[in-house]
Amino acid sequence: MEITVQWIETSWTKKSRGGEAAARRNAAPVGFVVPALAPSFAHVVRMHERDGFEPYDSQEDLHRVNVQLRESDGRLRVHPRVEPLFAVPPRPRRPPAVRLVPGQWVRWQLNYRFSSATGMQDWSYWTDTFNIAYGPVGTDVFLSEPTVHIDERGQLR
Repeated sequence: MEITVQWIETSWTKKSRGGEAAARRNAAPVGFVVPALAPSFAHVVRMHERDGFEPYDSQEDLHRVNVQLRESDGRLRVHPRVEPLFAVPPRPRRPPAVRLVPGQWVRWQLNYRFSSATGMQDWSYWTDTFNIAYGPVGTDVFLSEPTVHIDERGQLR
């Protein structure tokens, strides 16, 4: 069965925590048209503060996307991984995996805050948005409302 994966990474620093820069960041899309993908590849879109949150897309091997995908009994089990190093904000109780049937898709959003171990660098922040569809879908599937939306974004301070 076909699996379509789009990973959107938006990153910023304290400079974009308020004002016009934050407004640009918050207006960034959470879904894009999917280009033709080679099998076992994901559509990756990165938007960075240093580029004014302009989207840059590429294709990456599906195994490099930090999400567990498992097909079983005609369903796709989806669950993003959160590494302990990137567990800020705290996630004491994560939602269970989503099980999609053909024709469904999920949008799963997580955010993070990070500083160097020595505290020499300022805080950096990013949001990962995973759009994952199961079964044949159109290239504009992620421009519509998802079947399931999981929002694990926490307070970043």
